[in-house]
Amino acid sequence: MNESRRSPVADSSLALLAKGYAWLPDRRRRTTTPLVRARLMGQPAVVLHGPEAVRFFYDERHVQRRTALPGPVLSTLFGHGAVHTLDGPDHRVRKEMFLSLLTGAAAVAGLVDRVTAAWDEAAESWSGRRIVLFDETSRVLTRGVCQWAGIVVEDCGPLARHLVAMVDGFATPGPRHWRARRARARCEAWLGRLVEDVRAGSIAAPTGSVLEGIVEHRDADGRLLDPHTAAVELLNVIRPTVAVCWFVTYAGHALHRRPELRERLIGDDPAYAVAFAHELRRFYPFAPFVGGRAVSDLDWRGEPIRSGTLVLLDIYGQHHDPALWDDPYAFEPRRFLKQPPEGDELIPQGGGHRESGHRCPGEDVTIALLRALGPRLASLEYDVPEQDLRIPLHRMPTRVRSGFVMDSVRAPAPVLSPARATP
Repeated sequence: MNESRRSPVADSSLALLAKGYAWLPDRRRRTTTPLVRARLMGQPAVVLHGPEAVRFFYDERHVQRRTALPGPVLSTLFGHGAVHTLDGPDHRVRKEMFLSLLTGAAAVAGLVDRVTAAWDEAAESWSGRRIVLFDETSRVLTRGVCQWAGIVVEDCGPLARHLVAMVDGFATPGPRHWRARRARARCEAWLGRLVEDVRAGSIAAPTGSVLEGIVEHRDADGRLLDPHTAAVELLNVIRPTVAVCWFVTYAGHALHRRPELRERLIGDDPAYAVAFAHELRRFYPFAPFVGGRAVSDLDWRGEPIRSGTLVLLDIYGQHHDPALWDDPYAFEPRRFLKQPPEGDELIPQGGGHRESGHRCPGEDVTIALLRALGPRLASLEYDVPEQDLRIPLHRMPTRVRSGFVMDSVRAPAPVLSPARATP
């Protein structure tokens, strides 16, 4: 019997946990039909792949996100009531708020300026020391994004650990997951009180800040966000920014594996810095896939998808598909100098249209931060001691096991910041 016409007998949830990022690509290689059929958490699921599938997946006539995000992911990564849980007009109005806060040259440059200033200050304190790049970068990003957002934080260390925990524990059962839940609960409570204080007038939100924008935002029904939802959306600005520490650490890993890239990255070449940022987002694993639900009975290349079926879009597999990328398992920034990424091919932060769909409005911020921090990291001199530099694909989200330890850090050479160029 054709795989597309039968219900899978075995649930694949344990296989997914065991294989992680490799599970979907492995299933796809062993499937001859245009989609992969599986069962996850007792539910029928189909897996789509490729640029055409990206356009199909992000068409709200086909797939909706509202009912697809499992409770554990909402309780750790996104938050209950977040923009990610909305569809239709409700999503568009909330999304417009994020677009107004996170896009545009001035907004992006303002955030990058804050973060690079925090990095340069921190780099002076690293001189002669042994540091863990992942940990240090998470604190730098936390300090920079909170200053830019108008949120006063005296000690960024604990908040950085909470923000990292939310990302680190969203896709796994066990201790990491429960740490993520506790971290989110604490941060939501703190930011909820901040929202109430701003509205009561006891604290002033800086004019034009993210804090002011979210506190004053009115949803499609004309109502202000309740304090909890406002706190959730504040976290959905600062948490993804801090998650860039994953990619900065990957940058350290890439420069260690291919030190010949360092000189090109240090040079005043914004185009190469952008290409390096794109290749980090393509080559290194972060989100394995995204999911939604079929809104009606659908057809994908002749294969039926029943209404309510869980629909997954394979991100990691698409980024390593030889049909889309030459030598996909080689880290090669020059591929993006030859041709800028197509919107539906490179999808680490979702696909479709940013203005009207679910593509992350903070994508420009991520690219700009990596473009600014990549040359700064490359300009540092340091030793790389013996450590575990593996990136295990069964762990989701994965990361460099050691966090990338840098020893005897030396003062960097001056770096020209490309922060004010358009991504």
